[in-house]
Amino acid sequence: MRRLREYHSTRRSLDEVIDWAMHFGGKGLMKVQTLQIPWEITQLARAVQALQPKVIVEIGTARGGTLLLWSYLASEEVIACDLNDMSIQAPLFTRFPPPDSRCKVTLLSGNSHETAFKRRVATALAGRKADFLFIDGDHTVDGVAADYEDYREFVRPGGLIAFHDIVEKQPLPTNQVAQFWQRIKHETETTEFIHDPQQCGFGIGLIRVN
Repeated sequence: MRRLREYHSTRRSLDEVIDWAMHFGGKGLMKVQTLQIPWEITQLARAVQALQPKVIVEIGTARGGTLLLWSYLASEEVIACDLNDMSIQAPLFTRFPPPDSRCKVTLLSGNSHETAFKRRVATALAGRKADFLFIDGDHTVDGVAADYEDYREFVRPGGLIAFHDIVEKQPLPTNQVAQFWQRIKHETETTEFIHDPQQCGFGIGLIRVN
């Protein structure tokens, strides 16, 4: 918790929060980090900040780096979903929002593809619509498509949905988000944040909900 106290010791700018999300550190299961290219996540964060978001939903929390960022941007709640149990990290993750923020963090562990899990997300939203949905969980083409189809209904008109790892060249054959992205990018209003078209991995695709 020492690093968290240091993080909360002063009010941070957006750029500072992004830097903390990249380099928060820690040990073992309490290590906080995000696997993002700084320029890409900065462009996304600025787009989300412009929404003045109240509620953010994240599918794929992993080490909590992006959760730290969303907790800075959301004014009401971040609903963080991950396949792995987050009970050990909960005392840390739920304290991510700045001390002067009214935002709370809700952690939901389970399989986002299961109907029962989707109901848990709906219960947490309690009739509200999310301003932003970040999809960074199952990277198979069927998995990312399922998360998009299942959870886009929870995003308000004018809100944003983002996908991570949209570039074609990927380090693992199971990283298939690019296939899904190529399929939908011409169907709606989209923006791409790609630092280098020749890079291996990363890249963020953004959809504005009609």
